[in-house]
Amino acid sequence: MIRRAVDVVVSLAALAASSPVIALAALAVRLETPGHPIYRQRRVGKDGREFDVLKLRTMVAGAEHLGAGLAVNEGDARITRVGALLRRTSIDELPNLVNVLRGDMSLIGPRPTVPVQVAQYTPRQLGRLAVKPGLTGWAQVNGRNALPWSQRIELDLHYIEHRSLRLDLEILRRTAGALLKQEGAYKGASGGWDGGAASRGEDAPGP
Repeated sequence: MIRRAVDVVVSLAALAASSPVIALAALAVRLETPGHPIYRQRRVGKDGREFDVLKLRTMVAGAEHLGAGLAVNEGDARITRVGALLRRTSIDELPNLVNVLRGDMSLIGPRPTVPVQVAQYTPRQLGRLAVKPGLTGWAQVNGRNALPWSQRIELDLHYIEHRSLRLDLEILRRTAGALLKQEGAYKGASGGWDGGAASRGEDAPGP
């Protein structure tokens, strides 16, 4: 209950503070390319419950049906100029705060992934669904998408097994540093999903 109360208060405050940035970014997305500036993608949350995660669109509309599909890496021709900036600064993830407010996500936890990835989890990896997915997490501050998929899951499982206020505060501290450095936004040579589709977006494939 305390964690949920913190999620609500902080997400409300963060949404109020970032709403001008979100509005300007959404306008820039819409002016550069046709299509809705907010992108919805089905993700899997706590206990396997599915929900639609909200993000600012960073690729051309319908990008998941073009080129490499859900696989996205740095330099992808489908990424717009505005989208490249939004991805690099993680501004595209700000609408995730609405998911936190709704109760789909928490401020801290494993990043939510798409159903096709969850379908390939081992019994141990399914433990990643024991808590709500988060805006940021232990894997996010230890390499993000540059990490191999199996290693990211192990870091998330470590967080779940050792979750505490102290660890949450450490994640928040490291998150601030990671955002400033703007590192790990793309999978690179060794990171990404083992199942055959590369992932970006703090979490899973998609625009």
